Amino acid sequence: MTSVTGLRTRMAHALPFYYGWVIAGNGVAMSLSTRTVMAVATLSVFVVPMTQSMGWSVGMFSGAVSLGGLAAVFVSPIVGRWLDQYGAGVILGVGSFATGVVAIGLAFVAHPLAFYALYVPGRMIFSGPLEMGLPTAISNWFIRRRPVGLAVDHIAKGAGLAIVPWAMQLIITGFDWRTAWITLGILALALGVVPSLLLVARRPEDMGLEPDPAPAREDSAEQDSETGKGSGGSGGFAEIDFTVRQALRTRAFWILAVFSGAGMMAQAGLSLHQVSHYISQGVDPRFAAISASTFALAQMPAGLFWAALARRIPIRFLMTAASFVVALAAVGTVMSDWLLPEIISAAGVGFGVGGLHLLIRLVWADYYGRQNLGTIRGLTMSVQVGGQALGPVIAGFMFDYFDSYQLPFAFFAVAVCLAGIMALAATPPQAPTPTTATQPSGV
Repeated sequence: MTSVTGLRTRMAHALPFYYGWVIAGNGVAMSLSTRTVMAVATLSVFVVPMTQSMGWSVGMFSGAVSLGGLAAVFVSPIVGRWLDQYGAGVILGVGSFATGVVAIGLAFVAHPLAFYALYVPGRMIFSGPLEMGLPTAISNWFIRRRPVGLAVDHIAKGAGLAIVPWAMQLIITGFDWRTAWITLGILALALGVVPSLLLVARRPEDMGLEPDPAPAREDSAEQDSETGKGSGGSGGFAEIDFTVRQALRTRAFWILAVFSGAGMMAQAGLSLHQVSHYISQGVDPRFAAISASTFALAQMPAGLFWAALARRIPIRFLMTAASFVVALAAVGTVMSDWLLPEIISAAGVGFGVGGLHLLIRLVWADYYGRQNLGTIRGLTMSVQVGGQALGPVIAGFMFDYFDSYQLPFAFFAVAVCLAGIMALAATPPQAPTPTTATQPSGV
């Protein structure tokens, strides 16, 4: 381990740029490989060939996604503590190895139980360690330019989810679905394991470096009008660190937890069922599918937009704005029954959801610091993943009962709108007193 640390340190001093961008670059590589393997967008291209060749039902096939997400609810707090203790590099490297092995194993399944035994833990790794590990690694290395670093991660994730499923469809068409799974496994092993273990250090201080050593700005717009603090917690981006117990005692912690759960519930429910909604409204299925692509593509520029504002406007105001965009677009989705409003509404949902994803990742690090970020995020990730699991189920049952998506989409609009209003009360927590700030992370 000492030799690896020495290698990183020598590289950091030899590079003409900040080593944090190596961490971000590793995230880009993983977003084009490991991170996409167990995503729903990637699994969607396997639904028809696998169910037809195996004679499985689509319902049985889809159930593995929900079960994997449910498992992530329980493992996220544990993974969060590991992130703080061992660093993201170990978590990402081990997660990439396990994902690669699972993907290769899926190429040889012949029974539903074998599929569940492999895909459920793979989905759990996707929803827990990978979703937490990459943003945590970037947040630990950046303070002043954290919005930019997270925006890079956000754009790379969107690009991976757009490119990889398309590439796997080409492989399935040219060869078969088993070859596609093997390709995904090799991709995860090649780009996710060794680079993460060798290059990703826990924090810059572990290598004798300063975090994000860029000049602090003194923009008055960065100050929270009520507290006199920037979104990072104090003027000039000075950093504070909360223990887990201290974070649990703040009002903002619980507001942000509920906000992330409600926001991701709306995101998952809208994104999964929007194509079905348009088809039920009489839109040609070929045109209805455009909404899914529009939704995904709109999230990429959204990352840059919300990141550009994140150091100029208090982050809670941006969270409210992003929520209102999603709510307004959800209402537009309810009212859409032809192509042009469909595209506009899908773009609006994607643009707002892109803001929610980036801002939720940003606010935890800005409000509570880096020292116990993994543990704090692990606790709240359970709420977030739980919301993502509930959204599609709520929409599905309400559609079965009312034979329409209008009511569930209206419900999501109201829920995310109320969450946005509630976010206004999530002011930056007061810095811990010196006598308590040095307590161990678990107390």
